[in-house]
This record gives sequence, structure tokens and C-alpha cells, in this order.
Amino acid sequence: MGTTAPNAAAATTAGVIGLGDIGRGVAGALAKAGVGLTVCDIRPEATEPFADSARIASGPADLAATSDVIVVAVVNDAQVLAVLDGDGGALAGARPGSTVLVLSTVSPDTVRSVATLAAPRGVDVLDCGVSGGPAAAAEGALVAMLGGDQEVIDRVGAVLDGFSSLAVRMGPLGAGLQAKLARNLVQYASWLAAYEAQTLAEAAGIDLVKLAEVIRASDQWIGGASRLMFRPTVAPVTEDDPAFIVDALRAGVALAHKDLQAALALGERLGVALPLAAMTDTRADAVFMLEPDPLGGPVGTTTEGKQ
Repeated sequence: MGTTAPNAAAATTAGVIGLGDIGRGVAGALAKAGVGLTVCDIRPEATEPFADSARIASGPADLAATSDVIVVAVVNDAQVLAVLDGDGGALAGARPGSTVLVLSTVSPDTVRSVATLAAPRGVDVLDCGVSGGPAAAAEGALVAMLGGDQEVIDRVGAVLDGFSSLAVRMGPLGAGLQAKLARNLVQYASWLAAYEAQTLAEAAGIDLVKLAEVIRASDQWIGGASRLMFRPTVAPVTEDDPAFIVDALRAGVALAHKDLQAALALGERLGVALPLAAMTDTRADAVFMLEPDPLGGPVGTTTEGKQ
């Protein structure tokens, strides 16, 4: 599924609660897209830039009263519940048939709790993990990972189109945030890899500015961590997998072991600890999906978030 397309019943008005780095960009993108917009933030200075492009609500309940889609872009679980629940919360003012779209990176259980609160009011809930950061938000180009019913996603298509370049349904309610947590793991773990690589390079006398330059240039050709994310499972390959894929994985893991062990040997000579490199060498056969993970993680045994 690519970017959702609005249908005849698509939502045409939106309210954005929380105008931080992401919410501010989302609100700006929706205004540019011509979506009827209301905004709300506890900081008056955050709403000032929208004085000419949006209605400034007095609070979440006021915002919800005129919004087909209530976009929640606050920081944490407690704030999500605070702006939605209670007498002044958005659900108190929400109209039946409206939709709450939670962009905040919070626990899937929090979103399920919101759905429980919203159901008696005839309000639908979607979780929407977003990736791309403030720059993508400002350009209306966030990547959206959605959890919830397809019918509801279609209904809010005009709003999704306003702030995202790609919107993908990941599964039932909660799946969007589960996907976002996995996506963030790729990002943060890659930062650790970059730190460890810089530690080794600096000890070897390499100019880190030049190293960053060549890594950025080469990444354009060899891709990032998603290069090996091409199968529907991380279980080891079997005879059902095409022979050319298995051969490519075997060649890749052989090169990985060679290069990792050379890096570890250099680190030992320079007195630099490389725990991530050592762990990657140990688990490389699992990374290339040729052998079970030596850490014994469950593979293909969970059904949470799937449908």
C-alpha cells in the first residue's frame, strides 16, 4: 500500500494538538494543502505563527469540536492521555464519526486505552508512527506507519496526503507504533555503529571529517541497513528460497566475517574495544539469515501486531 487516496467521505478538517518539531511541521503542511485547520498548544507562542492560516482553539475539547481528524503530536504517554481524556480533553468535544490520529511515539497499550475511551463516543482511533523528522514534517513528506482499520485510514486520506509522502498500513491498532519502534531501533543502533567506527578510525589517525564524507558518498550506492530487509521473515533461508539469493547471502557473510575480524584485529592492536563489532561477527550468520541467532531470540513465534 502506498500513499492513501482520499475518497468521497474523506475528512476535510483537521486539528493538531501539540506544535513541537513534528506537530508544527504537520500543521504547516496541512495548511499549505488546503485542509481546514485548527491548532492547539499550551504555549501561546507556539500558536502565533498560525494566526492567519488556522483557527486557534482554546483547548483540546474546543479543537475537537470542529475537526474531522484530531491529530495528537505531543511528547509522551501521559500527555497523550491528558489532551484526550477528561472534561477538557479532545474526546469530550469530539463529534461522532471523527478520528483521533496519534502521531506521538508512545506505547501501543496507550493507543488501545485511547480507543477504549473513544469507542462509546463513536470516535475512531488510528496510531500513526512517523519517520523523517522535523524537515520532512515541514515539507509534508513524513513517512507514516499506520495501525487500525483500513476503512478509517481511507476516510482520513486527505489529511494523510497533506503531511506524508508515504502512508502504509502496518496492521491493526498498535501496529503502526510497533513498526515505528522497530524503525527507530535501526536508527539508534546505526548511531552506535557510527560511534564505534569513529573510535577505531580516530585511534588509527584517520580524519573523522573525511571519513564521514566518504561514508555519506558511498551510502548513496550501497544503501543502509534496509539492504538486507528483503524477506518476509528473519528465519534462516531454506530450500524454498531462490538459489541465487542463498549464494549471495553466503558470499556476503563471508566478506562480513573477513572485514569484521580485520577491524577487531586493528582494534586490538590500537587498544580500542569494539563490542558491537565483536557481537556482529558472532551474529553475522543470523544477520545474513543463514543460521539461527546464537542469542536464541524467538523467530516467527509472536502474533502481536499481525493480522
